[in-house]
Amino acid sequence: MARATRRRARRGETSREPLPGAGPQATRTAPVAIVVAGPADAVPLLHSEPAGSVIEVICLDGGGDAEYRAMEAAVTQAKRRGCSFPGEPFFLDAEAGSLTGQILDALHEIGPLRVRTLDPDPVHDDIDRERKLPIVNEPAARGQVARSALRAARRYQLEAGTPVFVDCRRAGADAELPAEACTRYPLPTRWLITGKDGRLSAYLPTAAGVVRWTEGPTEADGWRGPELLEGPELMPGLTVLRGPEGYAHLIGLSRTTRREGGVAVEVVCATQYQTGRPVGPWISIGNPNAASWQKAREVGFPAATFDAAGVLHLFVRNFGHSVSVRRQSPKGSLAGWETLRGMRTADEVAAFPAADGGVHMVARARDARAAVHWYRRDEASGWTENRRIPVSPYPGSLSAAPEAGLVRFRYAGSNEVCAWWPGAQAPIGLGGPDGVGPVAGVAGADIQGWGCTVLVRGGAGRVTAIGAHPDGRPDTGVWWSESGEPSVVPPAAAFDSRGRVVIATVGMDGRLRVARQQLGSSGLEFTQWDVH
Repeated sequence: MARATRRRARRGETSREPLPGAGPQATRTAPVAIVVAGPADAVPLLHSEPAGSVIEVICLDGGGDAEYRAMEAAVTQAKRRGCSFPGEPFFLDAEAGSLTGQILDALHEIGPLRVRTLDPDPVHDDIDRERKLPIVNEPAARGQVARSALRAARRYQLEAGTPVFVDCRRAGADAELPAEACTRYPLPTRWLITGKDGRLSAYLPTAAGVVRWTEGPTEADGWRGPELLEGPELMPGLTVLRGPEGYAHLIGLSRTTRREGGVAVEVVCATQYQTGRPVGPWISIGNPNAASWQKAREVGFPAATFDAAGVLHLFVRNFGHSVSVRRQSPKGSLAGWETLRGMRTADEVAAFPAADGGVHMVARARDARAAVHWYRRDEASGWTENRRIPVSPYPGSLSAAPEAGLVRFRYAGSNEVCAWWPGAQAPIGLGGPDGVGPVAGVAGADIQGWGCTVLVRGGAGRVTAIGAHPDGRPDTGVWWSESGEPSVVPPAAAFDSRGRVVIATVGMDGRLRVARQQLGSSGLEFTQWDVH
């Protein structure tokens, strides 16, 4: 029996308690709302939910009998894995008025921490040669529902006052892939940043924009947040960098309606100069396909890094499925977009500095279990492409390593975590085949007087796993250990003002969790999780 979209709570209220200062309610698992066009669209999203999830489904319509039975079967499988469903699916009335309003009503009844939906801007399948415009064969209702879900989730977060994390599943993705392997707008891996004053800040993308948690002046003061930062309406992804000057740089995608019709999708960035203070203005970096809004809306999510001279190099997958790069000088001046015409790439790019001061970029191939490597030595050198690298990444696993000149990924054939550096004949396996998603970490950690690299990743059931190896010696092997509770975002790591490794996650209740290294212990040991 389908439910109506009536509300249990008035707008501005929610069944999920506000996170700061919340009582016992804050420790429970908050629901995930799956918002799709029809029952068949919900199936891959249901398959990728881990055990313990509390799931609510919102559909534009009920579809045919076969679609509904497929969704029922996926619900049954999810229940067997340990997921729970508080009620029957919501089915909306497309002719009753605002689709966004109906989804918003359902979100107020559900009180979700996460919203999962479809691709708002699916890429083209073909080209209209006469009109020179892209042809998108994805059903229009899917994009319509995704865009309405994003608007509703934003409004819900602003009214409820609690963070909502959004995942948009890329159109055309393999139905068996987990969410982390096919998200249109990826979450950052380096979202925990040490400011110039030594205090830590955590930055994560939500439906309403970037939220920030800020460490107090002393450890006893705890953390402040989550605080919604002012800025444009962003898509639910984020790239976070700590620049050579110690500032935090936030990079994302904005999507706005054009007065003359269509939409404008642009890369935007902002800088956090002082810990806990307002973030600087969001600046447009543009779009490599800006001449055509129909092409520009397909741009991939940006990746970026700094070279030794302090120049920011920003990379995006463009309309033609190659990579475009734009450089920004330390004084803020922008060079034009440069297209690296080579192997066709997927929406997955990792950028990282070279040990000699240059810049590397590795992108996963679009049509093969392979990757391409680009390298630029300095201002006087051009970009060099290398397609013959021994990198076969599982989707959604590429990340820049904490050491200069390395990239990490999960091997497509086994899901094992691997490290590779340009010039190496083969990657080095680091174990950890359980779990999904990228690997983060820090280099130079003090473990009993030895300099070590500490790694963090999502493990089985999204529980954070921690490992370590001597700096520069990943070949010695990594011993992984689980850290406790699951996280709704990839775990992050940074150093605090005392040089201790700090690991941060966000629990299934939406609250920030922080664990600190215990210096002087017999090995790599951390405190219990502090919940904020």
